[in-house]
Amino acid sequence: MSAYFNTPIRPFLAGLFTCAAAVSAAQPYPAKPVRLIVGFAPGGPNDIVARGLAQKLSEQTGQQFIVENRAGANTAVATEMVSRAPPDGYVVMFVSPGHATNPSLLKLNFDSIRDFAFVTQVADAQNILVVHPSLPVKSVKELIAFAKARPGEINYGSSGAGSTGHLSTELFQLMTGTKMVHVPYKGAGPALIELLAGQHVLYFGNIAGIIGYVRTNRMRALAVTGEKRSPSVPDIPTVIEAGLPGFVVTAFYGIALPAKAPRAIVDKLNSEVVRALKSPDFSARLRDGGTEPVGGTPEQFTTFMQNEIAKWAKVIKAAGIKGE
Repeated sequence: MSAYFNTPIRPFLAGLFTCAAAVSAAQPYPAKPVRLIVGFAPGGPNDIVARGLAQKLSEQTGQQFIVENRAGANTAVATEMVSRAPPDGYVVMFVSPGHATNPSLLKLNFDSIRDFAFVTQVADAQNILVVHPSLPVKSVKELIAFAKARPGEINYGSSGAGSTGHLSTELFQLMTGTKMVHVPYKGAGPALIELLAGQHVLYFGNIAGIIGYVRTNRMRALAVTGEKRSPSVPDIPTVIEAGLPGFVVTAFYGIALPAKAPRAIVDKLNSEVVRALKSPDFSARLRDGGTEPVGGTPEQFTTFMQNEIAKWAKVIKAAGIKGE
């Protein structure tokens, strides 16, 4: 009996903790709820797509994927948080165009490529150009003429400096010789609310977050920004068709983890996201909102991100855009 009680307790407990850690490590990923970090306020297109994906991943894996909104600095606040998170797969970044434009707009405390393990591109989406019904224009040509006659009098909104909506409008102004006033918001949700209220009158935004307002005549659609018309709104012309050759801007969504995430976790998350994108219900849901499922390998998404960062660096420099 005395020998039993004289056994050193610390080595015994250390052995128990080692065994417990080994069991935990052996559990298939995910073994607990996963936080999906979105760099915008609730209600916008990023949030809509992220929540749809989170719901599907929760169904597939049996673990909750919980959307957490961290708005600020065109996703840089959320992105920095993820870059510093434990690389165990339980903090996931919902990647959007801000990830590609911020290196040219802001002084960042992280590297947009080196500090992340890119998992897969989720989807690609056209923007749609809409105006408040009070603006007396019904086509792109009418908008250009109206704006040229009133330089500096039209306010346009965006989901933040460097967002695709901001870059779309700046490119539009460069190509048309017009001058409008930028009103940035912390996400598409607030920007759309203010557009509905008439606080600004023009907006380039993702079809998924806007089409409902167009169909109820609360906004007027003038054009979409892809090379071809969107299948979800085939009656709306492209900006190219409307008389501005070469104007193409699309948004993208993707998934990334902190850089040192194990390859096994990257591959598992990749397979689950690609599986979700191939499911008839989720893919149909994306397409109904004007978003096309993509998928692909981690390597393909990494190359895509490198190319996007280089492309937008050139546009931002040419337009003289500064982060706000």
